[in-house]
Amino acid sequence: MKKSTSRIRSLAPGRKTSPTTVDEYLAKVPEPAQSTLKKVRAVIQSVVPAGTTEVLSYRIPAFRYKRVLVWYAAFSDHCSLFPTASVIEELREELKAYTVSKGTIHFPTDKPLPSALLKRIIKTRLREVGGTE
Repeated sequence: MKKSTSRIRSLAPGRKTSPTTVDEYLAKVPEPAQSTLKKVRAVIQSVVPAGTTEVLSYRIPAFRYKRVLVWYAAFSDHCSLFPTASVIEELREELKAYTVSKGTIHFPTDKPLPSALLKRIIKTRLREVGGTE
């Protein structure tokens, strides 16, 4: 049986070797997506509680506090934040300007999500997992 492949591939995981850290992942992402993801990362870091770790999960960066809070990644024509379907549903009105699917928010490679919105997303997710917010 032929193995199917995804039409959309993350930009960072190389064909030869996959990154083993978030910093390695980000180093492989081309500009302008790299700068965009670094801004997203910095905003998330400013909100998450002590004890939160950064991990690679499903070969993309994620923040873990008790469980994974959010994932984020760069693709060929957009960047994505994966905060879970329940967060997207709760903030649906605030996300009208973005392309969303069940568990994903797409945004341009050269324009990170606004800091205030990203902070609301993270705080909403923290409430779900029993965080401090």
